[in-house]
Amino acid sequence: MKKLFLGFLVLVVALSGLYAKGSADGAAAGKKVVVQIGYENNPGEPVDLAIREWKRLLEEKTNGTMEMQVFPSSQLGTKNEIIDQMLAGMSSITLADGAFFADRGVPDLGITMAPYLFASWDEAWKLVGSDWWAGQMKLLQAQGLHVLAANFIYGDRHTLTKRPIRTVADFKGLKLRVPNNIIQVKGTEVMGASPTPLPLGEVYTALQQGVVDGVENPLPVLYGGKFQEVAKYLTLDAHIKLITSWFCGEKFFNSLSPEHQKALVESGREAGLYNNKLQQEADSEYIAKFKAEGVEIITVDQAVFQAQAKAFYSLPEITSKWTPGLFETVSRAKAVN
Repeated sequence: MKKLFLGFLVLVVALSGLYAKGSADGAAAGKKVVVQIGYENNPGEPVDLAIREWKRLLEEKTNGTMEMQVFPSSQLGTKNEIIDQMLAGMSSITLADGAFFADRGVPDLGITMAPYLFASWDEAWKLVGSDWWAGQMKLLQAQGLHVLAANFIYGDRHTLTKRPIRTVADFKGLKLRVPNNIIQVKGTEVMGASPTPLPLGEVYTALQQGVVDGVENPLPVLYGGKFQEVAKYLTLDAHIKLITSWFCGEKFFNSLSPEHQKALVESGREAGLYNNKLQQEADSEYIAKFKAEGVEIITVDQAVFQAQAKAFYSLPEITSKWTPGLFETVSRAKAVN
């Protein structure tokens, strides 16, 4: 069985290389270049609508010489599976945040997913526009990943649970689904909860079966996953202001003509602005939808939650991987006028 699996894996990698070469040859010959974009979000969520706008813009800017195929709802696999595909040369795009990039060899980017780092979106965009961020992008390219757009608001991450979370003490013993990265695992632990890494597509069943007691994510993602059908308490703790980046493999990006590279980047950033408008308009609408489906909306004193989260920034298993003085460096970068 192991030999059979290894043989299959070799075949997949070989085919991936041929596919990537075909894309490169196609770009060089002026033929249509096909790129696949995959993500966990469901159809109709702001992120999904923004990606469809990206598809329209890209195909318009390139006069149809580039085609973007859209795969929501994890149809291309998990985030890590897609990243592995693009590192093998596939013409794929997906989204990730600093915590995933930290696990992929650029540890300092993990701080962007630390709890309560940003007090406002303005702080987040100042950091993305800083010299520090530009340096991190170069380090990411050295790991084989090329960020195309980093101006997408993914949203404030809130917590939806099967029992109410009104105080920090209520987190104790709570089995909370988190993405599979060390930053969010440890960020959850400092609040007193028990982190349970799972792919987003498995969360609904896990809530039903008691594998987890709750899930955290922005409101559109929580609602799009229909988790409110099995968890009836929504705590607006806004523990992370989540910017997200869309990226492809460095091999694929370098295979494109300069014109296609420019079109892919420009259309992605334009789609990011479209996404942000949708996201900012959506929050009040989703709160109303949750209420209509019997979900109790809980507001908390975020200053108290933030005080509890400060312990994260002194965890040796986190800070030992960071450049000395990282928190101070990032604090200065996000405060620049």
